[in-house]
Amino acid sequence: MIKIYVYFRCTNSNIFKMPLFLKFNIQPDGLVGIWQTNEQDNYFQEKLNLFPSESDELEILKNRKRTEWLSSRYLLHILSEREIRGACLKDKFGKPYLENSEFHISISHSSSYTGVIASTSVVGIDIQVIIPKIERITSKFVTEDEFRYIHNTNKTEAFHAIWGAKEAMYKAYGRKELDFKKHISVGEFHFSRDGFIFTGEVKKDDFYKKYALSCHQFDQLILVYAIEQ
Repeated sequence: MIKIYVYFRCTNSNIFKMPLFLKFNIQPDGLVGIWQTNEQDNYFQEKLNLFPSESDELEILKNRKRTEWLSSRYLLHILSEREIRGACLKDKFGKPYLENSEFHISISHSSSYTGVIASTSVVGIDIQVIIPKIERITSKFVTEDEFRYIHNTNKTEAFHAIWGAKEAMYKAYGRKELDFKKHISVGEFHFSRDGFIFTGEVKKDDFYKKYALSCHQFDQLILVYAIEQ
């Protein structure tokens, strides 16, 4: 029995519960989905008609990485609501994309959770199960200005919001080799368990983009996604 549920979030923020997985729509045109994996790998393989290039990629993966790969491709497919799926490939930088599709995608994993986003805009996603030890490594990704956004209330969650925002922008950028303090910045925000929006930027050499950021908390899971402006 699948112990996963769908939450469809409309633009008015009402939430409805249905079976299978968690999903909500984003503006201007896209979807976010989260799957909590309790299934064995063969559950996904039986439902995915993999392309040869995908089978080759899967062949070299083992254990948890293999499960994450399968669950993300399955989640992308059910979000599309199409009978026939398209190949999920990677470009020369390792950024995933859907072959012959106008939708940009991004994938994230944390513990037993898989998160995906698909949009006609360039996007990135990050999900993280909340862990207190994140406070030990904040000097590696939080700037002096960003430390000023942190208050004693929801302190740990706020650090996850910054990390998630920078991970999401890093994935949207898609070319790797970004320093989280030097090249990626997050605008001021006030953390709320009910969700909030803020902004971020990526600056490196001649590349400069602004991103609309959205953060949500579901129990002990922090979700952040970035949409290129």
